[in-house]
Amino acid sequence: MNDGKNAIRPWRRRSLSVGLMLLAAVLAVRAVDVQILDSDFLQDQGDARYLRTVSIPAHRGMITDRNGEPLAISAPVDSVWANPRVVRLDAARQRELARLLGLTPSRLGQRLADREREFVWLRRHVSPDTAARVRALGIDGVFLRQESRRFYPAGEVTAQVVGITDVDERGQEGLELALDERLRGVPGLQRVLKDRIGRVVEQVALVRPPRPGEDLALSLDRRIQYLAYRELKAAVRRHHAQSGSLVILDVASGEILAMVNQPSVNPNDRRGLRSEALRNRAVTDLFEPGSTIKPFVVAAALASGRYRPDTPIDTRPGTFRVGRKVIHDVHDQGLLDVARVIQKSSNVGIAKIALSLPRETLWETYNDVGLGLETGSGFPGEPSGRLPFFSDWDPLTQATLAFGYGMAVTPLQLAQAYAVLAADGLLRPPSFLRLDRAGVGRRVLDVDVVRRVRAMMEGVVSAEGTARRAAVPAYRVAGKTGTVRKSGVGGYREDRYVAWFAGMAPASRPRLVAVVVIDEPQGDYYGGQVAAPVFARVMAGALRLLDVPPDGLEEGRAVRLAEAGR
Repeated sequence: MNDGKNAIRPWRRRSLSVGLMLLAAVLAVRAVDVQILDSDFLQDQGDARYLRTVSIPAHRGMITDRNGEPLAISAPVDSVWANPRVVRLDAARQRELARLLGLTPSRLGQRLADREREFVWLRRHVSPDTAARVRALGIDGVFLRQESRRFYPAGEVTAQVVGITDVDERGQEGLELALDERLRGVPGLQRVLKDRIGRVVEQVALVRPPRPGEDLALSLDRRIQYLAYRELKAAVRRHHAQSGSLVILDVASGEILAMVNQPSVNPNDRRGLRSEALRNRAVTDLFEPGSTIKPFVVAAALASGRYRPDTPIDTRPGTFRVGRKVIHDVHDQGLLDVARVIQKSSNVGIAKIALSLPRETLWETYNDVGLGLETGSGFPGEPSGRLPFFSDWDPLTQATLAFGYGMAVTPLQLAQAYAVLAADGLLRPPSFLRLDRAGVGRRVLDVDVVRRVRAMMEGVVSAEGTARRAAVPAYRVAGKTGTVRKSGVGGYREDRYVAWFAGMAPASRPRLVAVVVIDEPQGDYYGGQVAAPVFARVMAGALRLLDVPPDGLEEGRAVRLAEAGR
């Protein structure tokens, strides 16, 4: 019996050995297949599950004023996201998380309901305190991701010029939109390994480094911008006006040193923020310019050679019939020369001058200084204005265009036109960006003509003119008032006005041009009463901030001596 048992054992040993050898051979073949023959395929399959190419955000460029003061900056903030496949919340934890994120529990539940998704935003751009509280909850599948958020240090003072971005830092309004391509930069790419719930566990390779956006310096001077904002806001409130705008240009370069609007809005508070509130009225809104257009009619008259500043114009009896309409002055001004037509803002006088000139001559003068045309500033939504072609003018149109009815301009377009008078006849496009070197400009008006018109405009700010309240101590000022009835259903309204003042200083060699418009002031509504004082206060401060030497000291001394004598 023992011999039989011993005879079986070698067979078993041989069978076991053969089995083990076969198993080893299978494993060897499989190892070769996995490690050599199918390695690329299997690596690809693994990569598809865990290796990802992710975007690296490019830092958005900073916007500063001309002196480097920040107007728009990006700062790091945390955002809360979740993997619905992993998150499991009981009712108490769901209520607590919803409260921290400013959501209702049902709203939070809706966002986490889709178990097929691996990523969902719960709340973008939370405060540091909220981020810390969410982290402290330690909920599986709820994570923080660092992003950047746009902040505006000047708030509502520059809101409608600078504009805003959306939550992903794409420009939506204002210069943020106009300059978006330069500010945004180019995102980078990076390969990373993620675990099964989407967390990055290893950074594998940098595919493309991010290229940050440009830092851009605007032409704005934040000091002057604050000053203009403060005075315009006070005037709009004082006169219970619907809105207001103010523009200041540097005559030598065309740079926009200040541009403000009322009402304004704080772009740092996104709750209920509407695009309408961010409308830059100084660039986008059209108004009839009224009597502020009269200096250009006089410029055309002087250039024709038919008129001089002392040429007499009979405005009696204060009315003038043109076709079916009667043009009125406030009262009978009598016999005026051309200079006093500007000083007294006579509609009758300017209409008679305009009608004595060829229609084409007047239209070319308006067109040459940029009226009825886009300024080329590049600001989003800028209209071209409205100036009828001269072939469509009848005598009444020609007469009313001479005192600013029947055409429409933006405050920026009017400022550009006045800058031509200030720059001895050179037209320069306005710029929202700081210029290292001013452009040469294009000559559109004769130097001698412009200087004579400017001298006449100084009379407007004299004691006998319509804008005595636009005077700036120690400086000579040249300007023009405008008071326009607003049109409505059935014609022009008797109870709604737009008040203008456009001017420049120092008048002997202008450095700054400013345009003020107040829409629908209540009570007083004349440009000399409503807009001119705003011009005076802002211009006085701006000239002082820029260290512009005064040119009216002798006049100021004479006034003080006369007052002392009285």
